Amino acid sequence: MMAGALLYNVKDAARLQKIRFALFKLGISGRTVAPEEFSHPVGYLCGLEGFSAAEEPAADSFSDEMLVLCGLTGAQLDALRRSRVLIPLKAVVTEDNAAWSSIKLHDELFREHEAMKSVRAKDAKNRSPHRK
Repeated sequence: MMAGALLYNVKDAARLQKIRFALFKLGISGRTVAPEEFSHPVGYLCGLEGFSAAEEPAADSFSDEMLVLCGLTGAQLDALRRSRVLIPLKAVVTEDNAAWSSIKLHDELFREHEAMKSVRAKDAKNRSPHRK
């Protein structure tokens, strides 16, 4: 399987171009997912075997930017991290989440992201500014 990336809701054209270029340099093809495709399994959108399109169009949607990575090597993931593609909601397709719709994946990522933000805020509050 070829390495790929699913891009969601990247509305700014210059930003989208920058992200696509960072992916291209790593040999990763990027594809923008339309809101009407949000109900399809992520595995289907990535072109994985054994997944088919959802029967119904997405009843729900989201507007957050999201990046879903399919079949990347560890080296590609590291290089992507270093390229500073800043999209808070990012996921790698796994056996567990490949059958999820984009909406379910988004909701899980959003919950995790919010939980991490509150942990970071607590940590920052607990750190004394005078500690060396």
